Amino acid sequence: MADSTPAPATEAAPNPNANRSTTPVSSSFRDYISSQWAERSETLPSPREVAAFAAARRLRISALHPGERLIIPAGPAKVRSNDTDYAYRPHSSFAHLTGWGAEAVPDSVLIMEPTPNGHDATLYFRPSAGRDSDEFYANAAIGEFWLGPRPSLAQVAADLALATRPLSELDELLVARDGASRGLDDEELLRDLSELRLVKDAWEIAQMRLAIAATKQGFDDVIADRPAITAHPRGERLVEGTFNRRARAEGNQVGYDTIAASGAHACILHWTTNDGPVMPGDLILIDAGVELDSLYTADITRTLPIGGTYSEVQRRVYEAVREAADAAFAIVRPGIRFREIHAEAMRIIAEKTAEWGFLPVTAEESLVPEAQYHRRYMVHGTSHHLGIDVHDCAQARRDLYLDGVLEPGMVFTIEPGLYLQPDDLTVPEEYRGIGVRIEDNILVTADGAENLSIAIPRTADDVEAWLAG
Repeated sequence: MADSTPAPATEAAPNPNANRSTTPVSSSFRDYISSQWAERSETLPSPREVAAFAAARRLRISALHPGERLIIPAGPAKVRSNDTDYAYRPHSSFAHLTGWGAEAVPDSVLIMEPTPNGHDATLYFRPSAGRDSDEFYANAAIGEFWLGPRPSLAQVAADLALATRPLSELDELLVARDGASRGLDDEELLRDLSELRLVKDAWEIAQMRLAIAATKQGFDDVIADRPAITAHPRGERLVEGTFNRRARAEGNQVGYDTIAASGAHACILHWTTNDGPVMPGDLILIDAGVELDSLYTADITRTLPIGGTYSEVQRRVYEAVREAADAAFAIVRPGIRFREIHAEAMRIIAEKTAEWGFLPVTAEESLVPEAQYHRRYMVHGTSHHLGIDVHDCAQARRDLYLDGVLEPGMVFTIEPGLYLQPDDLTVPEEYRGIGVRIEDNILVTADGAENLSIAIPRTADDVEAWLAG
């Protein structure tokens, strides 16, 4: 990448490389580089599809906070090392209320100013440095030579159907106007913004379908790359790279660090080191999701037999997990409580582990709150809400989340698993080192539920046919 050692400039953060700067600073150079540029015509786009949905979301949060100024920052870029930043992603609540996703400008702020009838919303952001300033070539934070041109205030206003102002005016606004304010450091506002996403609108559900379809392509890519994956000493890294390439091609990036857990690594719930070999005869647990430019993400897990077929014991464990997932899905409908999904999956997990002789008690005895022996083999929950965050709505109140009643438009995972650790003496030796998780993305409908990821093979027979094809 280019050595970002521009001359110090106003508005930018302190330059960590000022002592290495070689950018010319003479007036002759400044005059020359600022002249003889072609005129640009500014075309205003039509509002993007999400604009109307974002406006409706703002109305809902406005109704919860009458008379209060709401300050929703996108957040700054985060330093990775010295003068290089991580790929920028705005705060999820900012993206949800503006419709500005992966292309959002760092440090932007949505201000919802109270009015007698609700709130006026204005987006403040820093446009590119113009050619009437030396910053357009000397400021690596906002200069076009470094970042390319940004859309103008007018273009963003038209695109998002939202009033815009330059970020430089924000401090003056906040000083000039009195009144109660809430920001993302306010627990009540953060809670309300999180609960706002519990029920997805039609645009969000369409985004989830697209993210899941792209994720299916990523799994197909991994299967197609199996010869190279199994030949490499760190084949898990190739799985990660193959899937992540698809995520970059079809969306913004991955929605979370890809888990590519082969063999006993599948017993580590959040294995993201991904540095092991991928060996025929083992299973590989792949937990991955494509995040779109809108920032909505899928979250899918499949556990595949690397050699193409499950062994008898592997198939037994796999189909037990699938049975738990199917049982949980079968009860999903409006009106049940979210926690019932987990309880139904755990009923099957307890039955299977008792049947195989793992438990010191019966399945019924294990299921009582004081026992829970079967949870040794699945310590995580069965479901979490999903959307613009992979673990969406995380700040919602318990009585609306875990104890909440399902409504049409909710989207969440169902992901039971069994993790039989390689050194667990409570399980027979032939089971040790087997880890299986099956994760699907579920939409609550008016009269039941839809498995949005049903097109990604999930029965043992279908998975084997998938790999053979």
